[in-house]
Amino acid sequence: MPEANLGVLPPPAVVAFGTRDRARAMLRKAFPRRRGRLALVRTRDDLVAALRTDLVDAVVVDLAQPSDAHWAVAALARDFPSIPFLALVPLRPADLPHAARACSEFEFADVLAEGVDDAMCREIVLPLTFTVRFAAALQDAVAPLGLHGPLQQAVWRLIIAHGGRTVRTDALAGSVKLTREHLSRRFSAGGGPNLKRVIDLARLLAASELAKNPGLDLPDVARILGFASATHLSGSCQRLIGVKSTSLARLRPADLLDRFLRQGRGRSRSGAAKT
Repeated sequence: MPEANLGVLPPPAVVAFGTRDRARAMLRKAFPRRRGRLALVRTRDDLVAALRTDLVDAVVVDLAQPSDAHWAVAALARDFPSIPFLALVPLRPADLPHAARACSEFEFADVLAEGVDDAMCREIVLPLTFTVRFAAALQDAVAPLGLHGPLQQAVWRLIIAHGGRTVRTDALAGSVKLTREHLSRRFSAGGGPNLKRVIDLARLLAASELAKNPGLDLPDVARILGFASATHLSGSCQRLIGVKSTSLARLRPADLLDRFLRQGRGRSRSGAAKT
């Protein structure tokens, strides 16, 4: 099997709030343009808008000398539990209570110690990101989906590594050095699900996870994952898993996989379509 080219994977999307000059320099070094998408926001409303528009992998809140505005932003972690919030603090005794409050009261995922973690910032943040955790949680789905071949498993890993973002079959084909038609045929060989539907399933698995966030409604989820509208998202739910999109928030990944596999939902009548 041709070796998959991982260069097509999306860079992590990180949003930072309240960053000082030194903190900005630290984050820009950890997430340069070719290896990350770093956005700096100035207000709580700007952060909420970012979280409701794009798939954000992590949020960093600079808690050096925090104001009420900083704590209002920190409280958003409760509304977006799928997105890890991290506190950035200088390693000074006066700042440690701020880090402790962020972790205990607002359930931040971790703390970045400025001046100590600078060189390791990327390595600390990446395993916590939405996309990395999403992919890790779905690695073992190859068995219930019947993806037993090396090619099928490599392509599944590429799909879930996008975190539910739109993936084109021609991009996947290029990653494994096959034509789009050849990949689609080989992927569904032996009675396996067709590629287009597996791509759509990954998007619905991501939609289900995002729908569990109190800070997001279904139009937000549809927008974040590139569906044309909430109606489009709902139609995809009905077609692939036989439920309305309003049910996504209560369904576990195992529930979605089970519904997808019932009645041959993994295979369309017309075969794989363009995506």
